[in-house]
Amino acid sequence: MKVLVAVKRVVDYNVKVRPKADGTGVELNNVKMSINPFCEIAVEEAVRLKEKGTVTEIVAVSIGPQQAQEQLRTALALGADRAILIKSDSDLEPLAVAKCLKAVCEQESPDLVLMGKQSIDGDNNQTGQMLGALTGYPQGTFASQVVVEGGKVNVTREIDGGLQTLALNLPAIVTTDLRLNEPRYASLPNIMKAKKKPLDTMTPEELGVDTAPRVTLLKVEAPAQRAAGIKVASVDELVEKLKNEAKVI
Repeated sequence: MKVLVAVKRVVDYNVKVRPKADGTGVELNNVKMSINPFCEIAVEEAVRLKEKGTVTEIVAVSIGPQQAQEQLRTALALGADRAILIKSDSDLEPLAVAKCLKAVCEQESPDLVLMGKQSIDGDNNQTGQMLGALTGYPQGTFASQVVVEGGKVNVTREIDGGLQTLALNLPAIVTTDLRLNEPRYASLPNIMKAKKKPLDTMTPEELGVDTAPRVTLLKVEAPAQRAAGIKVASVDELVEKLKNEAKVI
């Protein structure tokens, strides 16, 4: 059984992002970059399935600049067998990413596609659903438990009313949620081994994918600073300020 895992290069979640001075995007120079946390959970789940003997091969794929090789090498160190980088220096929209992943699925014919439910930079939560529509694969989103058995994958997902379990025929797409697992740390021996694992590079053009943007970014700016709060001595003073200053009552 082959698993394809999508990995995205994003600004590390511990870094406080700031917009560029000209407002054309987010400042990325000299900023620590990491695997998107939800993608890391997808990699961990694929590795656990391999450790159980369910999966025989894990292929990590990323779409981004040449530097995204660093995140793919991390995925290889965590347990992926080989990696594919679709090189693009543009900030691709979810539809373009889904089209690239569809082309890779046609080449690799995976039994299962694991990917994070969303990235922490764009926060769109669209790529998995779009890939499902393009490929025709059944999909289970926001997975908190994944069990592969009998040619199906059972996905437990969180919904407003509680938990819902879906039985999906393979091949299928599963997007991972935070409660699915806790990713491991890559050991030094595995980091060294990852340097020798195969990593192929291609471009969207070689895959025959049109990545032209459908949305125009006008401006990126930081949110307005919130005013500091104040303390009041009594309920009467609070009511007076809400009425006369905040004018909310």
